Amino acid sequence: MHRHHRTEIVLAVGLSAVAGFVDAIGFIHLGGYFVSFMSGNSTRAGALLADGSWLGVALAMGLVAAFLTGVIAGSLLRRTVPVHKRIVVLLCIAAMLAAAAVLFDAGFWVSLVPPMMAFAMGAENVVFERDGEVSIGLTYMTGTLVKMGQRIAGALAGGERLGWLRYFLLWFALTCGSIMGGLAYHALSLDALWLAVAGILTATLISRRVPVHE
Repeated sequence: MHRHHRTEIVLAVGLSAVAGFVDAIGFIHLGGYFVSFMSGNSTRAGALLADGSWLGVALAMGLVAAFLTGVIAGSLLRRTVPVHKRIVVLLCIAAMLAAAAVLFDAGFWVSLVPPMMAFAMGAENVVFERDGEVSIGLTYMTGTLVKMGQRIAGALAGGERLGWLRYFLLWFALTCGSIMGGLAYHALSLDALWLAVAGILTATLISRRVPVHE
């Protein structure tokens, strides 16, 4: 993460907020399942399997599969597109979330909306990719908190004083985004996804001015 330009960090913080926003919407709508936090879904699937709740297991693992498919599709798209890779991926994420909102508004194949949300969140994680590896994880914070803790320990031991700040901002943005997503869901139901679409499109416009090091 320290290899990224400061403006890239700002963009990553905004996208993490959108990820938290979407995940909160999915979590409330699905009654405790995630569309971006696959560790949670995997743990829940294991617990439900022990309880013999096959429907719950299918839902959790279906979301995991949709998320993984989004990662694969996003990575393949980056390999295919010769230029403006980040912008193209962001536009595809916005299109997927918009399609999910349209299906909800139309009342047509509404059961596909959560997997589409998970697909979009999986694709979001390849927005920052270098040498075929994710350089900034946007939708999961366990690793980010570990790195933040390590940087804090380093600062206490006399190292870089503010090396932990970038990781804190990612975590804080996702947390704030989840709060806003929960409030938006209670006000708008799944129509709150349109706000996430607006957030992704805004990030797309900003990314045109952000230096890319890929």
